[in-house]
Amino acid sequence: MTTRILPAAGDPDAARVLVTLLSQLPASEPAAPVPDSTSLLDTLARLAAESIDELPEVVLVHERIGPVPALELIREVALRFPAVGVVLVSSDAGPALFSAAMDSGARGLIGLPLSYDELAARVQAAAQWSVGVRRHLGGGAAEAFPAGPGGRVVTVTGAKGGVGTTFTAVQFALAAAASGRRTALVDMDLQAGDVGSYLDVQFRRSIADLAGIQDVSPRVLQDAVYDDRTGLALLLAPADGERGEEVDERAARHIIGALRGRYELVVIDCGTQVTGANAAAVETADVAVLVTTPDVVAVRAAKRMVRMWERLQVRKAEDTAMVVNRWSKHTEIQPALIEKITKTRATRTPVPAAFKELQAVVDAGRVQDLDNRSTVKQALWTLAGELGLLAAPEAAAPAAAPSPGASLAVRASGPVARLRRGREG
Repeated sequence: MTTRILPAAGDPDAARVLVTLLSQLPASEPAAPVPDSTSLLDTLARLAAESIDELPEVVLVHERIGPVPALELIREVALRFPAVGVVLVSSDAGPALFSAAMDSGARGLIGLPLSYDELAARVQAAAQWSVGVRRHLGGGAAEAFPAGPGGRVVTVTGAKGGVGTTFTAVQFALAAAASGRRTALVDMDLQAGDVGSYLDVQFRRSIADLAGIQDVSPRVLQDAVYDDRTGLALLLAPADGERGEEVDERAARHIIGALRGRYELVVIDCGTQVTGANAAAVETADVAVLVTTPDVVAVRAAKRMVRMWERLQVRKAEDTAMVVNRWSKHTEIQPALIEKITKTRATRTPVPAAFKELQAVVDAGRVQDLDNRSTVKQALWTLAGELGLLAAPEAAAPAAAPSPGASLAVRASGPVARLRRGREG
């Protein structure tokens, strides 16, 4: 049997040495090395979407990979792609690192400088383990495999404040729960989270209470989660905004991993600010949604956000789903233009501008009571189906949202001209 190996090394010289040695291994098929953690996760996700059989048996992670640290990256790969054998390559081959690597999900540790015999032994052991796991999983697991053990993660981020980020996240979660999916809604707008206010919920625990815990077990997670009458499991932002600093990138990855293992769908409200925690969430998400409104300021903010994600190697623009909120056919800035400016993928269903439908439930803090006849609710629940968040999209959506049809054409005057002038800025 041929062993497919995917090396991940940020240092070109290290990558070259890895590929040279791997090509000498019998019955091995090394792939072109990937230079960073984002590329590795994207590559594995793309292969897993085709079939579990398309994934490499072994992934080699070099200690100098970035931007995600090597052990955190190994943990993420092990959680999302459990049938892939991950091996760490490091200059420190001591017992402390070996133990930490095993705790993160690695199947082996190779010391630097590389030795052919050690490389061959570790790769063979990881490959045999991977083949055994796949035989155990069988073909029926392929469909659910890309989401990892448990479920999918979708993040909802706002281009700027006031574009409807939290309302969108809440409605996505409600739609998924109504379709029969076990759904968690996480408020990762750590300093100004309003999920509890939108659902009329107060709870003494928050995501900050999980920040210092190394092993977030199901029992510990259950103590921090509020089981709402809507069927949602809520993990709220801290009531004291300064406690949001306790939730760093490492804590966010651990918490999201624990949630993946317990719920079919995890919807995360990431707010409008980029922090280490919500950047980690966006990077590891199966679906990343960016919400904007069709006005100059918001669209420019959306472009800034996408560019920042790309500079930080968090998310590529083309892998981001753009939701246009408060749309009407009379809006001068249409979804097609927003898609062109931001390089994202605009969703097919824009959300209409109909705040009067929402005002009563928003003011009452009970958006779960929004009438099924609301055009905004219809559009958002249809969007949830479009994004693959529902167990049965055709049954979950309350009604079909109005199709934008030909209205996606761009009008040439007004704010559009201002946007076009600023596109290269």
